Amino acid sequence: MLLRTVIRVSSGTRLLPFLAGFIVIALSDNLSEWVTPHYWLSATGTASLALSFVGPACAGAGAWEGSRLRRARISDQNAVRSPLAIAFPLLLPVFVMGVAGMTAALLVSAAAADVGFGMPHLGILAVEAVLLAANTLVGFVLGRLWAPIVAVPLTLVASFVANAYPVSWSIVWIRRLIGGGLQDCCTLDQSLDARALVSAGTFGVAVCLSAAVLIQYRKDLPAIVAAAALLAGGFAGGAASAHGMGADPVTSRSTSDLACDHGRPRICLWPEMDHQADMIRTESRKAVARLRQAGVAVPTTLTMADRPGPDETKLAIGPGISAAGVPTGVAAGLLPPSPACVDHGEPYPAADAYGPVGAWLSLTAGASPTTLTNRVAPPELALAQHVLKQPRQTQLTWYERNTRAMRSCDERPQLDINGSHG
Repeated sequence: MLLRTVIRVSSGTRLLPFLAGFIVIALSDNLSEWVTPHYWLSATGTASLALSFVGPACAGAGAWEGSRLRRARISDQNAVRSPLAIAFPLLLPVFVMGVAGMTAALLVSAAAADVGFGMPHLGILAVEAVLLAANTLVGFVLGRLWAPIVAVPLTLVASFVANAYPVSWSIVWIRRLIGGGLQDCCTLDQSLDARALVSAGTFGVAVCLSAAVLIQYRKDLPAIVAAAALLAGGFAGGAASAHGMGADPVTSRSTSDLACDHGRPRICLWPEMDHQADMIRTESRKAVARLRQAGVAVPTTLTMADRPGPDETKLAIGPGISAAGVPTGVAAGLLPPSPACVDHGEPYPAADAYGPVGAWLSLTAGASPTTLTNRVAPPELALAQHVLKQPRQTQLTWYERNTRAMRSCDERPQLDINGSHG
């Protein structure tokens, strides 16, 4: 059969407009809402959300192509080409449909992120291609077993369950086998954990090889055993690669990507913030000057790194930050991290201090009360404003007393000033 004929009659060709329309119309909000602006890695990871829908589409179309061969009884004839050689041109348009669908998803998320020049993450794209091929080949295998009225809907449903549901399971490593969680990558201070790609890639390749063995040798017992062994090996390898990973497949981004100036304090920003760098550095230094004037100790470096080093503090801002929001970002980095007892579920009496102390730091740094109304409760903001009216030394004593309690698991904060607030 001529290639143009294969393309014209392929289920993949006919499904492509509907799949692309579904992604652009139905998934547009999901692909745009949580993407990190200007960050190609986030745009690529967010686009992987569409895998839960594109994968089943490939599986269903693959099942249809397999059923067509079953009805034509090709395997009963003395074919010159091998079964894999016959299947390849039939499945190529289906695979291309899947790639086009994922490309549409990437374009939507990249447009929402306003990424500009650059390129998507090649590792994520490679894993997506492997998983699309796996869905397509498994669908074809099932299509060779059953009539289309059974194979297509059963494959669609089974593929959707396999691609979408493990992401919600509490067994985290299972998510990695089907590329789950990639859509949550990444904020500016995060990078992708390569083990997530290795896990999904290992399992996806194993599924492809198992399906290829079954397509080539069909129901021969050695082929079934070999396919099962490949699948088990891929499952074990993928699980081992994902062992010990958290719920999100991310790591701290390399600090070598930071652009640091030589001012005082030194300010380090991610390259995605370049278009706002002058404003951020100017407003940050103003905030630091106000805090130091109030007696608050501020480290010599403000950094957007996920884990600040010695004599550094977190500059807790993100893309699109306004000048009015910078003081709050500077102040947030000065709040003490919660102690280990919080991670173990133990009582932490100083938790009540975070709102008032954070609000006081922000107001002291120059934030207006209106910028804090959605961040802290009204009583906490009122307390911070009341503290701000006290003598400088009284404010500083209140701040140091409560931050000391926040670093402890058993010390209670003392939020009252003059006995009038609590």
